[in-house]
Amino acid sequence: MEPSIYILGIESSCDDTAAAVIHNGKILSNVVATQKIHEEYGGVVPELASRAHQQNIVPVIALAIQKAGIDKKDLSAIAFTRGPGLMGSLLVGSSFAKSLSMGLNIPLIEVNHMQAHILAHFIEAEGQTKPHFPFIALTISGGHTQIVQVNDYFDMKIIGQTIDDAVGEAFDKSAKILGLPYPGGPLLDKYAQEGNPKAYTFTKPKVGDLDFSFSGLKTAVLYFIQNEVKKNPNFVEENLADICASIQFTIVDYLMDKIKNAVKATGIKEIAIGGGVSANSGIRKALQEAEMNYGWKTHIPRFEFCTDNAAMIAIVGELKYKNKDFTELSIGSKARMEF
Repeated sequence: MEPSIYILGIESSCDDTAAAVIHNGKILSNVVATQKIHEEYGGVVPELASRAHQQNIVPVIALAIQKAGIDKKDLSAIAFTRGPGLMGSLLVGSSFAKSLSMGLNIPLIEVNHMQAHILAHFIEAEGQTKPHFPFIALTISGGHTQIVQVNDYFDMKIIGQTIDDAVGEAFDKSAKILGLPYPGGPLLDKYAQEGNPKAYTFTKPKVGDLDFSFSGLKTAVLYFIQNEVKKNPNFVEENLADICASIQFTIVDYLMDKIKNAVKATGIKEIAIGGGVSANSGIRKALQEAEMNYGWKTHIPRFEFCTDNAAMIAIVGELKYKNKDFTELSIGSKARMEF
């Protein structure tokens, strides 16, 4: 019988303060405190984010332990996000994790946020399938767009990535151009479901087979809207669903082109997505259709494991704990991190 392992995961890379407790692969609690203050500014303000983390971290961790139905003395180790992310935000999580690890005299485990988005697929959860190695992971978020070949839990290689902006930023900036409030990506997705995806055509950016570029697409959307509004000041209001559907169709089609290229280049037909943008309905639908059309096996995480959350930090913590892959208290946070 395997020993009882309880890992507390702490995530504070951007503007969500999150804590989760995992027990032998199963999530016992997954608490997220979302910061609303950034909506007023139309984007995340780093200084405000770190202050809000300081206010939220104690109650969020206390609630995660309480919801898990355990005592903090039952914890086997503390896992925390070392990076990548906003430095001020990361420091709040890492400082707390170090203090708790020292106070309880249990191991500390550093976690790479982008690895965690991929390894979230290994959480024991209803309706969630686990990929087999090797598989291709598409990690898509507000800060990252990467195609990763995953050979083992901690043997990952980036084979394609954005050369400028991330896909989440392309969604949010396009939504901002349309006058939608921040964060606009989920709203663009909502309106897109009611529109015609072929109403307007946007050219897909041309870069390497496995790389991405989104800056040109944002500019194309901006010029298109400016030109149409000159002709008809009510153009956006009258055609919002069709515009959103057309932008989303272009982005999703572009992502799928790159995954097809990755399958061709590697011969791997098992695909997993992760990161906040993997909650997008268009991407989920396109992957499900690809599974039927191309014989791929696709893995789509539950919504709660897509956006920044601590459950994904906790599962990586558990995997590292089993390998006795512990971290020194002197470890520093890193705003930029590769695998």
